[in-house]
Amino acid sequence: DEGNKMARARSALVLCMDVGFSMSNSAPGEEAPFEDAKKIIQKFVQRQVFAESKDELGLVLFGTDSTKNPLHQDGQYENITVFRQLMVPDFELLEEIQNQLQPENQQADCILFLICMLGFLFRGKKYDRLNIVLLTDLNIQASSDQLDIIIENLKKADITLQFFLPFPVGDKEESGGDGPISDPGHHGMGKGLSREQKEGLDMMKHIMLSLDEDDGLSQIYTFRNAIEQLCMFKQIERRPMAWPCQLTVGSCLSIRIVGYKAVMQEKLKKTWKTVDAQSNRQEDVKRVTVYCLDDDNETEVQVDETIQGFRYGSDIVPFSKVDQEQMKYKHDGKCFAVLGFTKQNLVQRHQFIGNQVIKIFAAKDDEHAGVALSALIRALHELQMVAIVRYAYDRRCNPQIGAAFPCVKQQYECLMYIQLPFMEDLRQFSFPSLENNKKITPTDAQLTAVDSLIDSMMLVEEGDEEKPKDIFKPHHIPNPDFQRLFQCLHHRAVNPGTPLPPMEPWLKAILERPDVINERCQAPLEELKRVFPLTEVEKKKNVKTSAEIFGKEFSFPHLPFVSVLLSFMSPVQHLLLHLLSFVLVVVTLLSSSVCQQLIQRIEQLLSNRNTQYYMKSITGIQAFREQSVKVTHSFTLPCRQAGVRWLCEVMLR
Repeated sequence: DEGNKMARARSALVLCMDVGFSMSNSAPGEEAPFEDAKKIIQKFVQRQVFAESKDELGLVLFGTDSTKNPLHQDGQYENITVFRQLMVPDFELLEEIQNQLQPENQQADCILFLICMLGFLFRGKKYDRLNIVLLTDLNIQASSDQLDIIIENLKKADITLQFFLPFPVGDKEESGGDGPISDPGHHGMGKGLSREQKEGLDMMKHIMLSLDEDDGLSQIYTFRNAIEQLCMFKQIERRPMAWPCQLTVGSCLSIRIVGYKAVMQEKLKKTWKTVDAQSNRQEDVKRVTVYCLDDDNETEVQVDETIQGFRYGSDIVPFSKVDQEQMKYKHDGKCFAVLGFTKQNLVQRHQFIGNQVIKIFAAKDDEHAGVALSALIRALHELQMVAIVRYAYDRRCNPQIGAAFPCVKQQYECLMYIQLPFMEDLRQFSFPSLENNKKITPTDAQLTAVDSLIDSMMLVEEGDEEKPKDIFKPHHIPNPDFQRLFQCLHHRAVNPGTPLPPMEPWLKAILERPDVINERCQAPLEELKRVFPLTEVEKKKNVKTSAEIFGKEFSFPHLPFVSVLLSFMSPVQHLLLHLLSFVLVVVTLLSSSVCQQLIQRIEQLLSNRNTQYYMKSITGIQAFREQSVKVTHSFTLPCRQAGVRWLCEVMLR
């Protein structure tokens, strides 16, 4: 029975769109009502897709050239097409709406259409909530023969009816405050309403007021308002799951409890599939995993000959499955054991870790558990204390240490569990004092300027009854990461191969700094610039070139064979040539200062992690060392010529 109740506890939304010929007409410079209605349909569907909702959605078109509906027989219910049966919406429906939904040339009777909708909804399925949305310009046939019967059936089935029109129906007072407002920029306002539209408008008002006398007209919206309201994606729906357990205090007291996740870091449910780039088929992607040794031949080894290892510095420490099982922490399964109590002010807010907050209630229909847990919560609340708890979700999860805070509300009372760090999770950092450095000691004017800037950028201001009021309301702002991702996914699904669109203006606007803060912080920023002037610092030491150090007479490119060698050399060999030129010059000059500069230069070259630079530099260092050992202060011309010959041999090799 519980399973059947869960299966039936869902909603059905039927989107009914007028695609008749009048929906394609528009005034000069205006977009046709059909296009706006199509955008609303797309937004309805994509909100349901990205909310990961299990509610079902159907799409029915009226005014179509063809007829395709379950009630069509003997020439009745003509020009009505069921575009998509009631089912959970998906990306395929978004693609069909984008590519197949086109304006057509017929008209359908609105009353017969509503009768068709009732038959469509009640065909073999039961739903907890039913909602019909009609998008039309009301330029349709409107026979009122069976109008009262339809209204009665809508009331019996508790079906919510909503209309979306390209023009407003009246002012705020007429529409109940939430409906459309008179706006000369809406479609259809330039030339006024036709006779058919006026008759359809009267019939629509009669239906809506009959269903709800007070708020009936508030369920009538304009296309423009709907597009603005539906631009935001719905929050991902999560059904809370109970976590039953025993709260234990020592070995004598045990209370049956149930936990629910009250706050948790939201992560997108990724269901991406890897497909072949040409065929777009998952089956065409073949994956082969091969294990090889880290040697020159990359010798292949079998999987059963491998073992897991962890890198410790340059060594790899093997870690077998036996070691892993022995090192794994073992406990008795789920638990919520109170280890002790402490004052609330001793648990600092910066010590909160984890990604969730769990609310702990007494088990349902257990009176003794309710009384016992209530007594514990009340005692903690009155004494301003918290319970330190050992928490383990199940046998597979490592236990945690956390604090259970008492939460007493008018409607309910519970414990709120938040994870705390172990000693190994804490890091103690020591930083040098800023007060002992005289160079950076701020003046009183600088401290005052920084304080003024901080005060001007505070996101809290005094409200009514001297209570603080938030200027920036993050609780009312949707997750911008999800909103942007969903926008890009929808665009990529219906427009493959095209560049991603820019961020939507409304999303960019809500992430901007409030205008009040912008105005308030201008003067403190100017004062900050004045008391913290920026000055350009010149470098004291200028970098000298090799020509300035060694002189032009020892410039290596002046040697006669260099021009020939450079034409055959790669960039790496070119670098080696200059490196060896330093060797020859140093051997010639026999200057200790020049040798020191050469050593520094080689060290700079060795800092490059490229293997080719590394090996070539090593070769140059070896040659430099050999020649430096051989020569003396009486270095003669024959020795210099021998050095040149040696250099040529090295370069040719």
